[in-house]
Amino acid sequence: MPVPTIKYYVRERLLPAGELTSPNQAEYGPGHERRLRLIRVLLEVGGLSLATIGEVLKATDDPAQPVLKVLGAAAKGVTPLEEGESGPELEQAREDVAELLRRRDWQVSEGATAAESLAGVISALRRVGHGGLVDLIEEYADAAESVARVDIGYVQRRVAREDLVESVVVGTVLGEAMFGALRRLAHEDVSFRLYEGPGGGEGEGPRGDWPAGGGAPGGAPGGAPDGVEGAGGAGAPGV
Repeated sequence: MPVPTIKYYVRERLLPAGELTSPNQAEYGPGHERRLRLIRVLLEVGGLSLATIGEVLKATDDPAQPVLKVLGAAAKGVTPLEEGESGPELEQAREDVAELLRRRDWQVSEGATAAESLAGVISALRRVGHGGLVDLIEEYADAAESVARVDIGYVQRRVAREDLVESVVVGTVLGEAMFGALRRLAHEDVSFRLYEGPGGGEGEGPRGDWPAGGGAPGGAPGGAPDGVEGAGGAGAPGV
């Protein structure tokens, strides 16, 4: 990392000053290296602004802040909020999300941005005529719960608070990308087994009927049976 960048982070109080060894030199240790890596992850992977990074780091450095609150601050900064068109469809979607959370007894903070994101996705799916995908939300929730257990199991291996925050950011952004890629691979496999594998409908569709981008709603495979729809527009189950 360039020296001017390090000096800038010190001036902005994102990074503690190094130990002066001469009037124009300072020594930085492993703690500084860890903090610089965390700043880079928050900035480049999480896409947080420097102001938001400052708030996350402030919470990280405050031992009075519960770890759960620190992790929540990091996750809130990187969770994208899907913009939904205001109106009765979005309001209904919000009620559906609230009912889903109650039904599954998920302990989620009030006003969670991910809940609003989900409501926006549900509203959009219905608006483009793919409300049938919303009917499968319980299956998606089951998958999301399984993935969440894997994610939290990974985070629990970390000890330092900075490592925990970094794990949440990386897991939220790159973990979703990894899950999305796995999902597309699974789409191709399931499509092949349905249409070209043993017992499948011969010649009913080329291998890899799901679009390469993940199968946005409206891009269902040609000749797909009832109930099989392109699912990529809903996004990967939340990490």
